[in-house]
Amino acid sequence: MKVTPTAIPDVLVIEPKVFGDARGFFFESFNGKAFDEAVGRHVEFVQDNHSRSAQGVLRGLHYQIQQPQGKLVRCVRGAVFDVAVDIRRSSPTFGRWVGEELSEHNHKQLWVPAGFAHGFLVLTETAEFLYKTTDYYAPVHERAIRWDDPSLAIAWPELGAAFTLSDKDRAASTLDGAELFA
Repeated sequence: MKVTPTAIPDVLVIEPKVFGDARGFFFESFNGKAFDEAVGRHVEFVQDNHSRSAQGVLRGLHYQIQQPQGKLVRCVRGAVFDVAVDIRRSSPTFGRWVGEELSEHNHKQLWVPAGFAHGFLVLTETAEFLYKTTDYYAPVHERAIRWDDPSLAIAWPELGAAFTLSDKDRAASTLDGAELFA
């Protein structure tokens, strides 16, 4: 697999080696040993999640303030614009974001370590999104930061219509008012 650091070095783009021919394709979507080597430490995943969303759905920016989750994310049907925001106050990249298009065609994955808020926007008619997490979902600890926080200035792709958000995401705090990591 090819591993490329983003503008925030802790967030990695992971591209598997894809073998394809007239029959279709094959690739190894996860290998624990290779992944640990890529991130420089042992990472244990405890939960796999799968979501399906329609075009224009924006999910995020989510994180858990306790039981923080590292996430290895990918899109297996359609395409999404995936975003990670560094919300570790002590980090030199605090308040910065990176975004990457993940799709069924490019097979890219994004490693979003604990300490980041995460979200994605569905670019195609529908998208199916898979992610592995390093800790269990704990709704009592879940927090969200506004997707359109002006202090973050995330350059979400234009789709020609308003994004579809959950009530929770519409009510999310700005980075200024959010409970963050030290």
